[in-house]
Amino acid sequence: MKKFIALLQREFKLFFNNSVLLMLFVGAPILYGVLIGHVYQKGKVTEMPIIVVDEDHGPMSETFINMLNDNESISIAEILPSLFNSKDIALKHEATTIVHIPKGFSSGIQQNRLPEVTIFVDGANTLTSNTAMMAVNVCAMTMKAGVQIQSQMKRGVPEYVATQQYEPFKTTIIKQNIRSGNYLYFMLPGVLITVLQQVLLLGLALSFASEFESNSFRELVQKMPNAFGLIMVKILPYILMSIGIFVWYWALGKYYQMPLQTDFWWFTLCSFVFLLAVCFIGILVSVILPSQLKATEILMVIATPAFIISGFTWPSSLMPVWVQAIANVIPSTHYLRIFRLMFIQHAENYHTYTALYYLIGIALVSFLAAWIVLSVKVRKVRKELV
Repeated sequence: MKKFIALLQREFKLFFNNSVLLMLFVGAPILYGVLIGHVYQKGKVTEMPIIVVDEDHGPMSETFINMLNDNESISIAEILPSLFNSKDIALKHEATTIVHIPKGFSSGIQQNRLPEVTIFVDGANTLTSNTAMMAVNVCAMTMKAGVQIQSQMKRGVPEYVATQQYEPFKTTIIKQNIRSGNYLYFMLPGVLITVLQQVLLLGLALSFASEFESNSFRELVQKMPNAFGLIMVKILPYILMSIGIFVWYWALGKYYQMPLQTDFWWFTLCSFVFLLAVCFIGILVSVILPSQLKATEILMVIATPAFIISGFTWPSSLMPVWVQAIANVIPSTHYLRIFRLMFIQHAENYHTYTALYYLIGIALVSFLAAWIVLSVKVRKVRKELV
């Protein structure tokens, strides 16, 4: 029994002497608890941006817009005079719903001509689109009931009868990009892209760390005494192998009958920049942390919550600013946005510019930092060789 207790004491001592293991065992649950808690802190989707196209500019349309403004689930991002270019503006504001109030809406209600309000719903994200659609529909139904009861009661019809006899205007819901309503189509690409990022990060975390641990970095520098060349040697195999992974993903899409139709060359460019950004982050961590175990552990901490905070399933606008800041330095956040815009929402290429700029920025900063640190280590080894 004494030996058993002594061994237990030894294990506790080894655990508390390992700073990385202690940080992960204690820090990871605390970090993820705070991070995920803040991501879903609001508990429900609120203030989803919508676009209102008001062609009427009458008292009834003004009343309807005020009711939309008062609903906590939605927020009017912009009021447009016509449907022209409304889809582009909705994509700019990440609005899932466009409410079209036609010309003659107010006069049509007053003259019992049954005008029609059209609600265009972008189903790229089932959660946000359904929330916005239901909120707009609730406002429309509430306004209908109010107008209906007042109009009939003015004619002497009892209130309980009035609610059954008259509809002041129609509402038509048009769903777009509804194939994302299939959860396989919605979730599979997002998960696969996150898995690809994690595989690349973990693989490249070992690239230079393994050289440092096996003392083969000196031999490597003799063969390639240039930091830029060393980085290219390490990342090119992973980029080439990633082509095979993308082909496999395409085959999965064909098998599950998920057509991926978009601008091939533009998507290829975005994918290449994404791969560079991920690879340079992996190289940077591998160069800074000369231990394979430590590099792997750090990148696991970075990669694990990537999908949750990316905004792919839960709106990033509902997350605290500091969580959004963390998400913005993870490449998959921007690549998933590009994927959704191109494949699900069928947006024009220029809508992906912002996300692509982020990826380019992440790639450049990570590369420069890795190149500087690696250049210092290469210079040190070359001096020792001389």
